[in-house]
Amino acid sequence: MGIQILQQSKSQKQKAEAYIFFAKAADMGNLKAMEKMADALLFGNFGMQNITAAIQLYESLAKEGSYKAQNALGFLSSYGIGMEYNQAKALIYYTFGSAGGSMMSQMILGYRYLSGINVLQNCEVALSHYKKVADYIADKLEKSEGIPVEKVRLTERPENLSSNSEILDWDIYQYYKFLAERGDVQIQVSLGQLHLIGRKGLDQDYYKALYYFLKAAKAGSANAMAFIGKMYLEGNAAAPQNNATAFKYFSMAASKGNAIGLHGLGLLYFYGKGVPVNYAEALKYFQKAAEKGWPNAQFQLGFMYYSGSGVWKDYKLAFKYFYLASQSGQPLAIYYLAEMYATGTGVLRSCRTAVELYKGVCELGHWAEKFLTAYFAYKNGDIDSSLVQYALLAEMGYEVAQSNSAFILESKKAKILEKEKMYPMALLLWNRAAIQGNAFARVKIGDYHYYGYGTKKDYQTAATHYSIAADKYHSAQAMFNLGYMYEHGLGITKDIHLARRLYDMAAQTSPDAHIPVFLALMKLETVHLLQDILLFNFTMRWKWMTLDNTIGPCWDLFVIGLIVAVLIFLLRNRYG
Repeated sequence: MGIQILQQSKSQKQKAEAYIFFAKAADMGNLKAMEKMADALLFGNFGMQNITAAIQLYESLAKEGSYKAQNALGFLSSYGIGMEYNQAKALIYYTFGSAGGSMMSQMILGYRYLSGINVLQNCEVALSHYKKVADYIADKLEKSEGIPVEKVRLTERPENLSSNSEILDWDIYQYYKFLAERGDVQIQVSLGQLHLIGRKGLDQDYYKALYYFLKAAKAGSANAMAFIGKMYLEGNAAAPQNNATAFKYFSMAASKGNAIGLHGLGLLYFYGKGVPVNYAEALKYFQKAAEKGWPNAQFQLGFMYYSGSGVWKDYKLAFKYFYLASQSGQPLAIYYLAEMYATGTGVLRSCRTAVELYKGVCELGHWAEKFLTAYFAYKNGDIDSSLVQYALLAEMGYEVAQSNSAFILESKKAKILEKEKMYPMALLLWNRAAIQGNAFARVKIGDYHYYGYGTKKDYQTAATHYSIAADKYHSAQAMFNLGYMYEHGLGITKDIHLARRLYDMAAQTSPDAHIPVFLALMKLETVHLLQDILLFNFTMRWKWMTLDNTIGPCWDLFVIGLIVAVLIFLLRNRYG
């Protein structure tokens, strides 16, 4: 009953009712219900976070062999949340979890072996773990198109979390609805798409999707026609599976040269849905859609050449089309590219490339939905619930979750970890995010070493991290910080000229740096000038020389200009 309510309900209130049934079933000893209750207590679903109670439940479940419980205990041990911080124990739990069939444990182990976290770095072991998860995801994706969940970066919008493009604000949604009702075809198609797959924080609602698509199709939108075809091809509550209807709408869209419609017709001929199987026709439609840049058609062409369906097997062509589709983020194309790199089919074998690609596919798993629930928990002020969810995703190797967890930890608003553990744990997470290419995280590591947060003060290490962020990612903040360190000789040899150059580079890189750079340069020049004055005798010869060196050979023109500017300013104020 609980699961049925959970699957059919849309509102949080209805979902909360499901947990009343789970609690009753858990009291009677049902293991699945106990797992559901333990998860709810750990992640704080519906405000019922109680980590101590969750651990008790997980420990009794682990004795019964529950792989979900073993994964959860591994996660809690790896952070020291409610349990002793113990990486060796965490590794044992994850190993048992993955052996029992936990995809999350497999993914965590894959990430640990890829990055060498408390295990020896081993690409081949990472590959075998990631491949198992990627196979599971690809199987799900072949049945229906998986869509990546919006991953909001907390570091980019701490001031106003509601003004972001990842999640659709309620007021904006109402405005879009108003425009759609007024006949804005583009908005109708957009709303239809958002409801079709449940994106940007909106619920998946096939009835609303079909409603908007039909409105737009009546107005002549080829995209809307193609999406209606797609709905009837796949079948759902609002549009029951019907090949003839799908064919009708795909044909209408294709006649207008629409790529999605052409791809849809290709699918019908490829799988023989409502028409006889005809690979030649399928190939023709896929090629037309692929030429228009539709990634699903590019993938389908790649698959035909990869599997030899209706064409000669051609791994070079398969690779070409998979690569094209992967550039638009087509998940199955990324999966097949990973397969090719893992086995060295049609391409030089590369374990590292295969692992990186498999990792991308694994990150499309249903667990990525926690990005939304964690974000909403954070927005609603439920910091502990948000942190636990982000921390689990961080453990699974999601870079955005690593940054978000570190960001929450350093704000010191969370209550589930002791205060003294927060900075060291945040530093660890910033480190993992930086290794995955996050420039902001790289600057943060520099800051932690500079100020001695969670580690000893170490100017040399700080300068090293700032240098990486400045050279590799052209970070204006890193350039500015490095300039300051060169100006004062902190951890590096003092070099005023290099400091000036870095300040200038920071100003050129980011408009936000103009004012801080201007002030820093003013201070640098003033201090430099004062030092010169104190160092030398007050001879006229020296004064001229210093002014020449500091301001340039045309210093007298500069001074005249400055006096003129001051006079104009005074006169304007007098008569203003």
